[in-house]
Amino acid sequence: MKLHAQLAVAVAALAIAGGAQAQQRDQIRIVGSSTVFPFSTAVAESFGAKTGFATPVVESTGSGGGLRLFCSGVGTEHPDIVNASRRMRGSEYERCQDNGVREITEVRIGFDGIVLGSADRSMSEVDMTLEQVWLALSAEVPADETCSSFIPNPYERWSDIDPSLPRQRIEVFGPPPTSGTRDAFVELGMQDGARHVACMDALRDSDRDRFEQIASRIREDGRWIDAGENDNAIVQTLVNTPTAFGVFGFSFLDQNSDRISAVSINGVPPEFENIADGSYPVSRSLFFYVKNQHAAIIPGLVEYVEEFTSEDAWGEFGYLTDRGLIPLPDGVRDETRDRAVNLSAMTQSPE
Repeated sequence: MKLHAQLAVAVAALAIAGGAQAQQRDQIRIVGSSTVFPFSTAVAESFGAKTGFATPVVESTGSGGGLRLFCSGVGTEHPDIVNASRRMRGSEYERCQDNGVREITEVRIGFDGIVLGSADRSMSEVDMTLEQVWLALSAEVPADETCSSFIPNPYERWSDIDPSLPRQRIEVFGPPPTSGTRDAFVELGMQDGARHVACMDALRDSDRDRFEQIASRIREDGRWIDAGENDNAIVQTLVNTPTAFGVFGFSFLDQNSDRISAVSINGVPPEFENIADGSYPVSRSLFFYVKNQHAAIIPGLVEYVEEFTSEDAWGEFGYLTDRGLIPLPDGVRDETRDRAVNLSAMTQSPE
């Protein structure tokens, strides 16, 4: 551990020591994103096998739920690390600060794409636009070309939106509101899709709040079904319901390519190279956040961060890449690792 990381740990130890919360826990506790869960689990298992530290406990709680737990306080009853499939929000950072979680290291681990997948193998030949995705899944759509009024979404089949799309019933299994995948899909899929409708784009310029309200609200008439935080469960549901689609991260498509296919979006298929270079439109960064104050009381916390950010793990040919993680560019990866292993704390709200 480098000098300023050691100093940070020493300061944290003085701040925490002597209280009831200083009781030791011999396992790192990690909560958060179901998308980051398989990557974090792989690192935890490797870390436990390679070192003398106990294998960390990793829980899939969703990004929002995990951040609530992470920001609830300092001490062994609170998590040490939270995984997130979106960046921490400003309000979450402030909640952390208010609850004494004042030293947080942000680690961006790589990229992921959000896919619209199906067990119907022919779906790999389907190309949808973001506009079509929004029209299929929005709770309301414009009543006319001026967006002066809106009506409940009338579309029942994909082909109702465009005859070139499948004639099957619109039925999409997706993550719940507590999921970072849901947040990212709303921002990158729904909102960006709405902007491809001319009057919606104009509404965004004239009334941003109204635009976001309309563009972000997913329909609740049974066409979208919240399927829980477990992306593996969504995959299994699709296998049992081959006419339906599911919304989940690329890594789950990659791991289930023998059972699931995905549509192209705006002419770009969700493939490793397309997500890495940003050409796939529904791409996002993945993160984890470290509670630096716990480095003084939780054995192996810094060493776990070192393992996660090692080339053997998150590098171009690392074991996380084999599980579907799209790595950061070389130079960015090096800079991120330096900040991570030195527990360089965030100095301001991320938003």
